[in-house]
Amino acid sequence: MSKTEAEARELLDLGRTVVERARAGGANVAEASVHSGSHLSVKVRMGEPELVEEAGSRALGLRVMVGQRVASTYTSDLSAAGQKVLIEDALELAKLSEPDEFAGPPLTADLSEESDWASLDTYDDAVGDISADEALGRALDGERAAFDFDARITNSEGASFTRARGVSALVTSGGFSGSDCGTYASVVVTPVADDEGGKKRRGYHWSAARHYADLESSQSVGEEAARRTIAQLGAKKLPTQELPVVFDKDAARSIVGLFAGCVLGGSIWRKSSYLVDRVGSQVASDLVTIVDDPLLVRAPGSRAFDGEGLLSRRNVVVKDGKLESYLLDTYSARKLGLQSTASASRSPSGGISPSTSNLTLQPGSLSRDALVADTKHGFYVTGMMGFGFNSVTGDFSRGASGFLIENGELGHPVSEVTISLNLDTLLQRIDAVADDVDHRTAISSPAFRVSSMTLAGA
Repeated sequence: MSKTEAEARELLDLGRTVVERARAGGANVAEASVHSGSHLSVKVRMGEPELVEEAGSRALGLRVMVGQRVASTYTSDLSAAGQKVLIEDALELAKLSEPDEFAGPPLTADLSEESDWASLDTYDDAVGDISADEALGRALDGERAAFDFDARITNSEGASFTRARGVSALVTSGGFSGSDCGTYASVVVTPVADDEGGKKRRGYHWSAARHYADLESSQSVGEEAARRTIAQLGAKKLPTQELPVVFDKDAARSIVGLFAGCVLGGSIWRKSSYLVDRVGSQVASDLVTIVDDPLLVRAPGSRAFDGEGLLSRRNVVVKDGKLESYLLDTYSARKLGLQSTASASRSPSGGISPSTSNLTLQPGSLSRDALVADTKHGFYVTGMMGFGFNSVTGDFSRGASGFLIENGELGHPVSEVTISLNLDTLLQRIDAVADDVDHRTAISSPAFRVSSMTLAGA
């Protein structure tokens, strides 16, 4: 038995003990989630270490129901005394809470079993074995590569390397018992160049993966970060106008992230989303298909079962522009008179809410370069700032930077402009989708073009 397998078994045993004791104390329903993990984060700046932080953690979350009254509690004290206090607090809080007719676990018949779980390859021993010295070396190599790439790189906001590993277990009084493990590593380089008028131009690039071997080299990350920084030199405003806007894959991911928050069941039953009562209607261009898929091998949001023990499944959220489904846990499904989509996520405190797993706007057939070449005049967005989005109305307005597109080619850099359009209209105006999607993060998108947006500038 491997060290990770032994750790998972220990967490499962602890979860079973807590559930049994909570039930014996008067809980009709008890659900224990246990987590053990470690984290290393280093940062360097100007060739010198600035931060080395390494920590381990263990946590126990408990959710109980007494009748229809629900309470969740959390502790990092896993001793017998700590467990006793946790259980007593949970039961006392449940008795003080208001009954909720929609509260309750999924049906026992709907719970998954280990024989059903997909093998998703989310754990790599090599990530957990990365030492602080090796992490510092990776960060230093990345920053050095940025400085060596171009003499105009004169400063740095630093380079960082992080790695994390975790093992978790979930045990419920309904009969579910399961464990999961995962690793994740990333490297980020953020160089700075001097521009006219004393302005500083900052760019960055990063790589992240579940497996160490899948990370880009520090040198390539540093060089790409430097290239992106230098490309911003001489940036200027554009005059206010209506024009096509191409979002590169990182900016496009941000747009998909806004949409994600509007399809979660909690937003729907609270009526805090512009997508309430929109299932079956056109919410995007027919070029747009958005899928939430927790079963992608080695992807950051992958999981064999959800936070309630239901078997993970691929959910088509938008198909050919039509809204097919919300993402629901058991509670939000009951509130809406629907079925769970196995999209529950459980917080360290034991609380449950719906979430995305790997949410992806599906790629088209054009390369990114072909998409730009097909745009005679437009704005290519590489970065956005601010939080100008109203999920109830869909109104969207963000500061943006990028490049002018002239005659199908990227022209001079652009900064200090604002782009705005209602998100509902924005998605329906998508008239081209590229093929350059990747899965560095749990929300992803290829580059896409919006046929017309308002750009406010000089």
